[in-house]
Amino acid sequence: MGEKRPLFRKGDQGPAVAEICDRLLRIGAITKPSNVIDETVDAAIKEFQQSRGITVDGIVGPETFRRLEEARWSLGDRILSFTPGHLIHGDDVSSLQRKLSDFGFDAGRIDGIFGKNTENALKELQKNVGISIDGVCGPDVFKAIERLNRVVVGGTPEHYREELHHLPRRTGVSDKVVIIDPGHGGDDQGLSGHSLTESFVSSDISQKVEGKLAALGTTVLLTRMTKTNQVIDEQQRAVFANNSNADLVVSIHTDSIKNPSGNGCASYYFGNEALGQKSSMGQRFANLVQTEIIKTVGLKDCRTHAKTWDLLRMTRMPSVRIEVGYLSNTNDAVKLADANVRDLIASSIAEAIISFFEPVKN
Repeated sequence: MGEKRPLFRKGDQGPAVAEICDRLLRIGAITKPSNVIDETVDAAIKEFQQSRGITVDGIVGPETFRRLEEARWSLGDRILSFTPGHLIHGDDVSSLQRKLSDFGFDAGRIDGIFGKNTENALKELQKNVGISIDGVCGPDVFKAIERLNRVVVGGTPEHYREELHHLPRRTGVSDKVVIIDPGHGGDDQGLSGHSLTESFVSSDISQKVEGKLAALGTTVLLTRMTKTNQVIDEQQRAVFANNSNADLVVSIHTDSIKNPSGNGCASYYFGNEALGQKSSMGQRFANLVQTEIIKTVGLKDCRTHAKTWDLLRMTRMPSVRIEVGYLSNTNDAVKLADANVRDLIASSIAEAIISFFEPVKN
């Protein structure tokens, strides 16, 4: 596990806060420098988090700070290339991926991460416009994009490509690799309420899902080792999923808020419509699992939503996070404390996975 980094919130001040404010100033979120998170800066942070599809809490941790750094880059500001182990992130990469997709080149998911798919698509562009085929986005590529911008109208071809990519995988679950991600664990028990912890609930449901799928021949891998309770952060979980060549990632969590009346189940997939980003297959599975849980368990339907949390964004396969209830709500907590209900939730998740990979009917 990596060393924990400090969190900055309303009322904090100092050099680190001044750096945060400088990032906000560069992207036009605030209008003057500051070294304190006052009302104005706090509101700017929350508005930025909302626009990026990450948790809106006004707290600047590692993820929010990274997104602030990414937001400063526009296409043409710097040279872009694929560097294994040190992938370039930024809004300029998202713009490049969008352009490549609009021009008919498959850059994969528009996620703002310059990976191998982006490099391959860039080389195809370079080949087609007759410039050096080196996979480097530099001055010649910027000029080519400017020329093509005048004649190409954008669309959403990456969504169709993702669906076509999934079709050959619809052969049942027996030959699939599924990552089940129990939220939190170890020293981090996550949220708590009514004598329950998020770590316990997510771990128990995850193990039940593992058992149900393993019985069908599915290879199920857990991101948290149940015997050692070893926990890794979201970026490491994404690397684990990618290195495992998984077909699907399912992350299981609970929720909690100050208002005890808040209740229900919600599911999240990678996406941010404002930035032209979405995993269409992630959205499809989120809808499947949300429908199954609501139908079987009877929790309130808090619907599906697009988010850009690290685990959803950095995985190359469809990934979904499920919040299976509110520990702060008495009714939800009573249900989640019942082993039979947790088993029903696990069955619902397993059924959704089976449906997601079921063969196409002729």
